[in-house]
Amino acid sequence: MIRFFLRWIDSWSHDAGTHMPDQQVNSSSKIVSSKSSDIQWLRIIPFILLHISCLAVLWVGVSWFAVAFMLMFYMIRMFAITAFFHRYLAHKSFKTSRAVQFFFLLIGTMSAQRGPLWWAAHHRVHHRHTDTEIDPHSSQHGFWYSHIGWFLNQQNFSTRKDLIKDWLKYPELIWLDRFSLPIVLLTAIAIYVLGDWLSLAYPSLHTSGVQLLVWGFVISTVLLIHATLCINSLAHRYGHRDFETDDQSRNNLFLAIITLGEGWHNNHHFYAGSVRQGFYWWQIDVSYYILKLMSYFGLVWSMNPVPDKVYQYRHDHDLTNPHQPIQEQESP
Repeated sequence: MIRFFLRWIDSWSHDAGTHMPDQQVNSSSKIVSSKSSDIQWLRIIPFILLHISCLAVLWVGVSWFAVAFMLMFYMIRMFAITAFFHRYLAHKSFKTSRAVQFFFLLIGTMSAQRGPLWWAAHHRVHHRHTDTEIDPHSSQHGFWYSHIGWFLNQQNFSTRKDLIKDWLKYPELIWLDRFSLPIVLLTAIAIYVLGDWLSLAYPSLHTSGVQLLVWGFVISTVLLIHATLCINSLAHRYGHRDFETDDQSRNNLFLAIITLGEGWHNNHHFYAGSVRQGFYWWQIDVSYYILKLMSYFGLVWSMNPVPDKVYQYRHDHDLTNPHQPIQEQESP
């Protein structure tokens, strides 16, 4: 029983043997599918309770401040996920200081999408084997599995340390990855305390501890989780393809809006090394705009641009359509 609860507290307490190797094969030397129905129901109790807690909105009511806080906390954490979990950790598309790195990865960890190293490692597997049988959330496995099923099964719980060796030199990142759930719980408690204090100090806001907890943390976090997961599912099914790739990635404006730029998924799979995913000015990429602004203040630097060969390919493709896609830049 102690070991069971320890897995909730410390995600590295039982990593051994829980993930599928990058090139797992069966006795016939054929690649084994990454799909698994081995959902860890007891281990995902916090995830289930988070969703059920959304119903509490029927009792706590609504205030303009609670809704505004929900949207603000959603946007801040979405930026941390898209810019730092994804473009920074998984793809190294820009550089930053150790302090800024920790600050935004801490905020991303508050999103309840597990630890930053876990996130980056699984995303690197996705790029190595996109939409194949061993892609953790392959479109071949169906919509629901690619959206949420993969996130809940046993083989995908552990952090693939072999894929993020470049980040293991930072003990603070290991700490964030190991204790991601306690960080999420402390975030929820802090929001409750804030709401309780505001109800006394600024009663004109018409909020409370419980109301701010439900709107500012529970609903905001559930929306954030599923918006992010939609890139794994919807962005491989719905949208348009500006580039030829060996996968089913799509560009989707709606997803780009709710994820601050991640919806330009076909662009990203064509050339993953760029800090910018909206390759053209009309492709809204809020995360890139914020990173660009941060670069003016020296908070980030060495931002990898979209190379000219990408635009040249797109131009030639539109005119003649005879060309094969150039190779995507390898991610670490």
